Amino acid sequence: MKATSTNQIKKTLLELEPVELSTLILRMAKYKKENKELLSYLLYESADEGQFIESVKSEIDEAFDTLVYSGSYKYTKQIRKILRLIQKPIKYSGLPATQVELLLHFAGKLKPIVEGRYGSNVLMNIYIRQVKLIAVAMSKLHEDIQYDYKKQFEDLAISEF
Repeated sequence: MKATSTNQIKKTLLELEPVELSTLILRMAKYKKENKELLSYLLYESADEGQFIESVKSEIDEAFDTLVYSGSYKYTKQIRKILRLIQKPIKYSGLPATQVELLLHFAGKLKPIVEGRYGSNVLMNIYIRQVKLIAVAMSKLHEDIQYDYKKQFEDLAISEF
């Protein structure tokens, strides 16, 4: 089966009746959890981005609170799972400010681990990669907003850089 272009799909969707459109959307939401999550975000959470960010931050906090050190490999796996937990909301939102805020929070939680006794080269590389992503996302923001995040970003510097 060949997928049609996004432009063609858009034209076809504009021609559909509202009842037909809602039926198609619900059918699409049934087949993939990610589609349902995106639809939930667009319908219920996109109107209040601040509340959405706070709820994701609380999920991050809970995930970091449940971390248990049982070897470097498993610990790194748990950190990567938390990172995946962050990537979906960033993708759904699509706003650089949301990306910066969530990644700053994640990096702020990861920094003590990297600098502490559980730090490893793998965790350091994850941390460095996230700091670079924050820098790229911050460059997409307006200068005034960049200034607001600059202090938090500077706090992420590690002596090993």
